[in-house]
Order: sequence, then C-alpha cells, then structure tokens
Amino acid sequence: MSSKILVTGGLGFIGSHTVVALQEKGFEVVIIDNLSNSSLNVLEGIVSISQKKPAFEQIDLREKEAVKKFFEKYTDIDGVIHFAASKAVGESVGNPLLYYENNLSTLVYLLQELQEKPKANFIFSSSCTVYGQADELPINENAPVKKAESPYGNTKQIGEEIIADTCKVATGLKAISLRYFNPIGAHPSAAIGELPIGTPQNLVPFITQTAIGRRQELSVFGDDYPTRDGTCIRDYIHVMDLAQAHVVALERLIEGKEESNYEVFNLGTGKGNTVLEVINTFQESTGAKLPYKITERREGDVIAAFADTEKANNVLGWNASRSLSEALKSAWKWQKEVSKDEEN
Repeated sequence: MSSKILVTGGLGFIGSHTVVALQEKGFEVVIIDNLSNSSLNVLEGIVSISQKKPAFEQIDLREKEAVKKFFEKYTDIDGVIHFAASKAVGESVGNPLLYYENNLSTLVYLLQELQEKPKANFIFSSSCTVYGQADELPINENAPVKKAESPYGNTKQIGEEIIADTCKVATGLKAISLRYFNPIGAHPSAAIGELPIGTPQNLVPFITQTAIGRRQELSVFGDDYPTRDGTCIRDYIHVMDLAQAHVVALERLIEGKEESNYEVFNLGTGKGNTVLEVINTFQESTGAKLPYKITERREGDVIAAFADTEKANNVLGWNASRSLSEALKSAWKWQKEVSKDEEN
C-alpha cells in the first residue's frame, strides 16, 4: 500500500512541483491550500502531468479546529511536507503580525496534531535567509544563524526552533528542515510554474514578465557590490531538483535512515550567479530581448549567498542536476503559456 502524504500549500510554486514528484514515486497525496496565493487551475495542471488527481482540502491552517478535523478525517497520513506560508520579504516588514500568525501558528497547530501520533514524519520548507550575509562562502549547515533581516526571515528561524524543541519531547516525531537557496524554473511541460500574484518579488518572474512585455523594464538593484560584475550573487536551483529533494528527504525519514530525529540540509546547486549573468544567460538561452536598467541598491539584499551542497549530496543522497540555462528556458516556456491563457 502506498504512503499517504499531506502537502500543505500544495498548489503553490514549489508545493505543486513536489506533489508531481511525489505522485511519480507512487505516493498518495492530499493537498491543503487556502488559495490565498494560488489557484485551483494548478490542480488541473498537476493532473495533466501525472494523470492522477490528488485529494484536495481548502483549509486555512490558522483555524486550529479545522486542522484538528482534518487529522480526524485522514487518520492514515504517513508524512507531512509543510510549504504553506507567506513569503514576501517587503510585505512582512509592513505587516509583521500577519507573517507571525500565518507562518508560526499554522506550524504549531500541525505539530500539535503530529505529536499525538505514535509515528510522524515532517519536512519543513525553510530558507537560506536564516544565514543572512554569511561570514564564509559557500554556506554550509554549520554557518551561524544571523539576526533576521525581516519578519519573514525571522519566521523561518523561529519555525526551525519550534520544530527542534518539539522533536526533543515528541518521541514519535522525526523532522527535516530544508533550507532552500533560490528556486526558479517550471515543469518542462509548462503545465505548472511560478505564478506570482501582483508584482513579482523574485528575479526570474520579473525577467520573464519583462521579456513578454508585461513590465516595461527590469531593475537591477545596484552594480557596485564587491562581486565579479558588481551585481549580487545567488544560488539559483531548478524547482524540479528542489521538488525531488523533498521526496528524497521524506523517504529518508520513512525508511528510518535519519541520524537524529531532527536534521537540517541546504538545497542549492553550489554555484553562485550574478544578476547580470542570469540576465545574459536568459537572453542567450531563449533569444528573447530583455530591457533593464541599473538602479540604487535595495535595502536588505545580501551581497552573495550560495550553498555548500556536500551534506545534501553525501548524507541525503541528492544532487541538483539541471543547469541555469535549463531552468530559465523552462521559466520562459511557462511564461509564454500563461500569457497565451490570459489572451484567450
């Protein structure tokens, strides 16, 4: 019998790709999503790729009773992958209480239910933002967690602490926090991808929306950083590689391969690219022209961040295999598909 996995925020960008990856490995999936930053159309995209329809529950995880009722209905959940959270750094600065409620109370309510089970496996969607501007590059899992630059970043730090503290006392609970670097791209079918509501907060959706003509030009925030071309460096990882890492991490817990009941892994490519390198690679890979201008630095941006992937490669047994060019081509294919749908 296949394991039944709950994916919260399963209609979001990374969540939807992970649902596909889970179904391809034979897992039975139940999605919880409140549709605050996603669409039911994504469910159709998942089905078109995998030919399987995951169970779907529209639930707001901030409602404690709704969470309790879910676990009363689905008593056979073998694992939880928790994506559901607000993630815009700027919005978190302007509305911190929304972020603390949405990102932390939901985590607490899930863990309260899981700690009642004799066995529970939990994967947490964390972020490299916990490191801030790291003292050394590449960044490994032993790098100090710096004071958060935003309420969003703080919720990831506190979230990890909540899970670690719970694992100390909940003997049946095993958990892994996955600290992502910069997820980009889309499924090669272009049936699902990144669909930001409003103005994109991330570089690649802004690139594709500018190239398609939805945005006038792309702003590059600063070209006077101490990097090879003056622009910030990030570790851009294909969302399909990221999705597959969640499956590997979950299998690690289900199969009992973990070294302790709480582990942390960085997920990245191990390679940093500057903003201008991403722009140039996009233009070379797609043939699309991209108008951009250099503007002032943006507050809160770290100079450089890229992963030391040794632990994920050797301990987790996972490698990022897709190139920056491949990721950007898939994001462009997805953008053209979205624009086609908008025109119809």
